[in-house]
Amino acid sequence: MRTYEVLFILSPQVQEEEAKTLVDEFKRVAESTGATLKNEEAWGRRRLAYPIHKFNEGVYHLFVFESGSSLSELDRRMRNSDRILRHMIVRTDEDLKRADKLAKRNPKKERVRPAAPMAAGESAPEPAPAPAPAPVVPPAEETPQA
Repeated sequence: MRTYEVLFILSPQVQEEEAKTLVDEFKRVAESTGATLKNEEAWGRRRLAYPIHKFNEGVYHLFVFESGSSLSELDRRMRNSDRILRHMIVRTDEDLKRADKLAKRNPKKERVRPAAPMAAGESAPEPAPAPAPAPVVPPAEETPQA
């Protein structure tokens, strides 16, 4: 089974009832192609990174589907809807497989963690003794050459 993340941004002018209807319609379209909904998150109204169609805000929504086939019908419907500012469908199972493969190939090495910050009232640990300085050897006398 393939795992897909579907993220879309609705226009801020869309009323809540209409937004709920659109979300239900998109779920129905995906499930009609054989996909099963694993997770759904409504992120709400957020500021856009840049204006899209003269809007500075949008209503974000995320789906996570598992499907044996592609979500091309859902993609087509989202592309043709004028209420959706942007959408993105990403297949994530390949990334998870790749990450597992790399983790098996390169097991994590034991890392040294930095010391925890001291709380008020704690004294600093005693520093390690400095190594003894190397003995100083006087330079050998040079003989004049003729």
